[in-house]
Amino acid sequence: MKRKNKLPELLAPAGNFECLVAAVSAGADAVYVGGKRFGARAYAKNFDLDELKRAVAYCHIHNVKLYVTVNTLIEDIEMREVVEYAAELYRIGIDALIAADLGAIREIRKYVPDLEIHASTQMSVHNTDGADEAYRLGCSRVVLARELSLSDISLVTERCKSEVEVFLHGALCVCYSGQCLFSSMVGGRSGNRGECAQPCRLPYNNGKYPLSLKDLSLAGHVRELISCGVASLKIEGRMKSAGYVYTVTKIYRRLLDEGRDATAEEMNELRRAFSRGGFTDGYLTGKIKSGMTGVRADADKEESRAISEIEFLPNKVKARAKVLIKRGEPSEMTLVAENGREARAVGPVPNDAIHSPLTSDEVKARLSKMGNTFISLSADAIDLVLDEGLNLSPGALNALRREAAAALEGAAERELDLFEYALPEKRPIRTQGFDTAVFLGDCEIPDKSDVQYPFRAGFASVFRADLPDTVNGIYIPPIITEGELQALFGALDRVDIEKRPYALVSNLGHIAIAKKYGFKIVIDFRLNVTNRAAAKALLELGAEHIILSPELTLPKCRDIGGGVIVYGRIPLMITERCFICENYGCSKCSSASLVDRKGEKFPIVREYQHRNLILNSAITYMGDRQGELAKSSVGSRHFIFSTERSGEIKKNLSDFVAAKPLKNMTVRRVGRRKSEG
Repeated sequence: MKRKNKLPELLAPAGNFECLVAAVSAGADAVYVGGKRFGARAYAKNFDLDELKRAVAYCHIHNVKLYVTVNTLIEDIEMREVVEYAAELYRIGIDALIAADLGAIREIRKYVPDLEIHASTQMSVHNTDGADEAYRLGCSRVVLARELSLSDISLVTERCKSEVEVFLHGALCVCYSGQCLFSSMVGGRSGNRGECAQPCRLPYNNGKYPLSLKDLSLAGHVRELISCGVASLKIEGRMKSAGYVYTVTKIYRRLLDEGRDATAEEMNELRRAFSRGGFTDGYLTGKIKSGMTGVRADADKEESRAISEIEFLPNKVKARAKVLIKRGEPSEMTLVAENGREARAVGPVPNDAIHSPLTSDEVKARLSKMGNTFISLSADAIDLVLDEGLNLSPGALNALRREAAAALEGAAERELDLFEYALPEKRPIRTQGFDTAVFLGDCEIPDKSDVQYPFRAGFASVFRADLPDTVNGIYIPPIITEGELQALFGALDRVDIEKRPYALVSNLGHIAIAKKYGFKIVIDFRLNVTNRAAAKALLELGAEHIILSPELTLPKCRDIGGGVIVYGRIPLMITERCFICENYGCSKCSSASLVDRKGEKFPIVREYQHRNLILNSAITYMGDRQGELAKSSVGSRHFIFSTERSGEIKKNLSDFVAAKPLKNMTVRRVGRRKSEG
């Protein structure tokens, strides 16, 4: 849906109150912040509830919107707190919540229906179907994946029902957001829970930095972004200084207002604020090559130091007031800010004075004391109509002033019906014995007669030809952009549904497509189900079976139900760039890997079209721990095959069925971050 206004909203980040002041001073239309919990930047200073109230007041008095991030995955034990937190955010007047967890969105929409929700980029929305599915779930806006080209952004914006937001400037993840398990599986710090340790910034392959991307800057494409109709342009940087926020926001405010692209000097100013050896616009332009790679050198840090030392103090907004204190009528105070914002408060009816009636000077002196607000009101700026011989208590005058000020700041508390939150029932998914397997990349798929384990559903890519009977389902690749949909439809048209009735779906936007073709839908782990409400949401959308997030422990899997990954190299990243071609050549498509500082090898396999899957160095394996699976009531198991040859698959499955350990291999256990030999 194209925006309704002439210009897109300029959305700036703030990790603390000083950054928020900087963003407002620089001309942001909206600011996004995080609370102390449930935000994807857990290591920013962030805002507690009192600070959020103050932030609402400061933004609203300056005609700026305030959004709060609740964009991490949520576990069942946290859901009540998340819903109650969302209710409190609604009460204090925030303009929207930025959310990523399907369960949290479902529950917040149910209990706080009037709170506007934006679908975070962590939801990996990258086509119209994804945007429309998020809209049906209750999201009025979607933040598109950073990897999309201008053409794809334009098409989604034109076709979808929701508003569209795109990233404009700041740090880039090399993996599609919401699809990265590298920090979690290898380092024990979940990026999906706001704790990313940034393994993409570390060296691989003998001191090289193939995964470290330069920061994004679309300052050279502002006119195109205005023309394509997106509703909001977002600056990344909640971990950055107030000086950075001010500098970057100020430049983009100027570019938007003047409807032009950046000059060379403005690009240099952006670079001085922060860069990793320059910027990239490779995703937007489709020039996805090694030139996108960059690290932050000492020279970059030196240039940024002067900017980080700038200090920002809150600005009070000057206002005028009209006050009516008339006999027999409720008292009134109307405040009008210099930026045109206006608010009115109504107080009690004044009494006839017995001894000392109100005087004009007395009333003006009391009403002009704006105290700890962001409003400046002098006695001379008060237009007072005061009938003679009246009295109004000091407390009533103070209350009238406070109510008018709160209304002008937009901090007047909203009403919300009290509710008693009820957690969804345990084990909403009951799919006992529905075992599944997926064959990734160019993995050799054995014939059915060679497989000792009776999979109910086996999946291979819908684009893969000549599939054996082992495969009775297809999987839709995790990323299918708007420009690739026709190729997907052509491939789906060729599938014999009776022979292959199942579809493994990895993205919200692919559910409707699979339903349209009549597949029985199995939800892949990539949809990050970590709570019962998320499982419920997907079942309500038409899913029949769900594979749970590999970040869960077995007891948490038990409470939700569904499938658990019990074998395979779990994909840690999906990248738009083809690192195989860049670093090894296409001939090495089946043997490429990244090697970290400890000598651990992370295989890379090709995904549609030339995207890459970076796989875990350790195989998740529970063949010799089946007692643990039974104790946690795990009845549906999922197997991932990727780099194995046909003979290896047969042997490993044989060992799994016989409850034997995998010999001479480093394995990872379900719910455990560290590998064990």
